[in-house]
Amino acid sequence: MPQIRERTEGCWAWVVLVASLVTQGLTLGFPTCAGIFFTELQHEFQASNSETSWFPSILTAMLHAGGPLCSVLVGRFGCRVTVMLGGVLASLGMVASSFCHTLSQFYLTAGFITGLGLCFSFQATITVLGFYFSRRQALANALASVGVSLGITLWPLLSRYLLEDLGWRGTFLVFGGVFLHCCVSGAILRPVATSLAPETIEGPLPPSKTLAPGCLTVCGRTIQSYLAFDILWHNAGYRVYTLGVMWMVLGLVLPHVFLVPYALWHGVDEHRAALLVSIIGFSNIFLRPMAGLVAGRQNFAGYRKYLFSLATLLSGLSNLVCAASADFRVLVVYCLVSSVSTSGIGALLFQVLMDIVPMDRFSSALGLFTILESISILISPPLAGFVLDTTTNFSYLFYMSSFFLISAALFMGGGFYALQKKEKKGRQVKAEGTIPEVAPERNPIVEGTDGSEKRLCTEIMYVTSV
Repeated sequence: MPQIRERTEGCWAWVVLVASLVTQGLTLGFPTCAGIFFTELQHEFQASNSETSWFPSILTAMLHAGGPLCSVLVGRFGCRVTVMLGGVLASLGMVASSFCHTLSQFYLTAGFITGLGLCFSFQATITVLGFYFSRRQALANALASVGVSLGITLWPLLSRYLLEDLGWRGTFLVFGGVFLHCCVSGAILRPVATSLAPETIEGPLPPSKTLAPGCLTVCGRTIQSYLAFDILWHNAGYRVYTLGVMWMVLGLVLPHVFLVPYALWHGVDEHRAALLVSIIGFSNIFLRPMAGLVAGRQNFAGYRKYLFSLATLLSGLSNLVCAASADFRVLVVYCLVSSVSTSGIGALLFQVLMDIVPMDRFSSALGLFTILESISILISPPLAGFVLDTTTNFSYLFYMSSFFLISAALFMGGGFYALQKKEKKGRQVKAEGTIPEVAPERNPIVEGTDGSEKRLCTEIMYVTSV
């Protein structure tokens, strides 16, 4: 049956924007409340800090690593079905985790299944915004990112409230129902009347009667279309940025996981400890759209990568303040400063990638980028948990986080500056090398009477002068 398709930039586009905002709050905001359950899960399963840390690391890693699979589903079934499938998976994962009796079962349900479902819902709603908005795409992305800030603000408060009355098992059961709202958001995503929108392929593909030659070549091209290994090998800027972000993420996720346990360990009230994460989210409601709009201005196009390095450096320095004192007022100041730095990082993370990689290869470059980033996300919390089990001092976690962030900022800033200087020097050498070739031809062209020859002389001089 033919479907009614919506116009790009039409009235329904703003309804889709609201659905994307809600979905981002449900998906990206959820991992920030993992620290609320950290102590409860540790006591329930009699686990160490390192073992308990695998839950938020698997959850967040799957939220990023499932990008290529999500792209396949979007291309095959469309954004609407993918978002609804993600909501069902996330709900099933949460419900199943409330009945778990071992950590391995909990890793599979609350970590892997829920994380994969959140990935499908989140990345598909981001994709559909590109189809519904063209002229106002930067504004739409900035407004949709407010949902992340709302999620970071509300998830910890809701988690603490439910945890006191229902325990962690009852809370996760309620979360299973909350994630079904992703299905409602997905139902709103009507097809767009544009040739760029992914079409739903109805019916199975006809089976191949003969084995096509070059199966390895076809598989290689398929992998290459989603994972840009050739860009990683040949593009030095992409290589510097990817390695720098991988190193940065090792320290970036630690405060969100261990901030609440750190405050509780120093005697801060449970409600005030949960409020710290909400302060970060509430500040981001205003800071993230502002950072996104500023990052989208063409005046900053040449300096975005350096601004990203500066935001990373600020995040690392703020963690040193948090490690120095656990007083609640100091922690509030830390949360405000951290909000500024994380807003800059969030607004520039993919914008810098767009500046480095050609847009026709951005999708495959993004797929490889998110997978490599998820490796760091997977390693970071268990590594921090191991350090905490060894030292029994939370301050070392923030020192470690500062080390990763500051060193990553210096590496990316220095690497980008060296590449820019090398590129500038290469252009100068190339321009100087073309001048002797043009000069001997100048007299024959001037002496000629043909007008085309005179225009050729002018064109060559223009290119070499630039």
